[in-house]
Amino acid sequence: MAREEETKVKLLGLWVSPFVRRVEWALKLKGVSYDYIEEDILNKSPLLLELNPVHKTVPVMVHDGKVICESFVLLEYIDETWKHHPLLPHDPYDRAIARFWACFVEEKILENAWIAMCSEGEEKEKATKIAIDAVERIEELLKGKQFFGGDDIGYLDLAVGWVSHWLPVWDEVGSTKILDPLRFPSTTSWATNFLGHPLIRDNLPPKDKMLDYFHQKKGRIMASRARV
Repeated sequence: MAREEETKVKLLGLWVSPFVRRVEWALKLKGVSYDYIEEDILNKSPLLLELNPVHKTVPVMVHDGKVICESFVLLEYIDETWKHHPLLPHDPYDRAIARFWACFVEEKILENAWIAMCSEGEEKEKATKIAIDAVERIEELLKGKQFFGGDDIGYLDLAVGWVSHWLPVWDEVGSTKILDPLRFPSTTSWATNFLGHPLIRDNLPPKDKMLDYFHQKKGRIMASRARV
């Protein structure tokens, strides 16, 4: 791995974004140096709008002058560009299964946990149930495993790593209990293992700061809904 290549990486992100963090984790696991540029999503910079005119959001990575967006796309790009410490399994079927579960967690747990945090009544109950049912699926996958792929952190661990740190915060802000340690011991054990890895542990946003951020975010969303 050439030092010259490493220094050509720039990452535009937001400190509290789980999508950005999964990309940072991948870069750090690969040992890739990068320049980080913090973005204000409420006041997007001209650079962000220039680099990502389609979605106008983070993460955005620039490598050797080439722009790549979307966190799952970035995970695979990083894995294919820096081939040491492979993240995705070698077998094509296992790779497909890892991608499937990454999308499943994004669609069923992340989206519904967010809705549950920022809603009330029937909408909150429905979203909470969908998220809990999805965690049950993940619980089955993790039984007897330290990480999704076995003994080492891989693609799927990075893709769903937000569950270990963000979901408990969202549960607290939304007064929900999606990630119940008693109901999901394997998932809880995985979260402990994941957060205990030095490169993960040292690259997490502070919980107290996250709580303040998401309480404010929820307040703005609820207030906006009340005006409709």
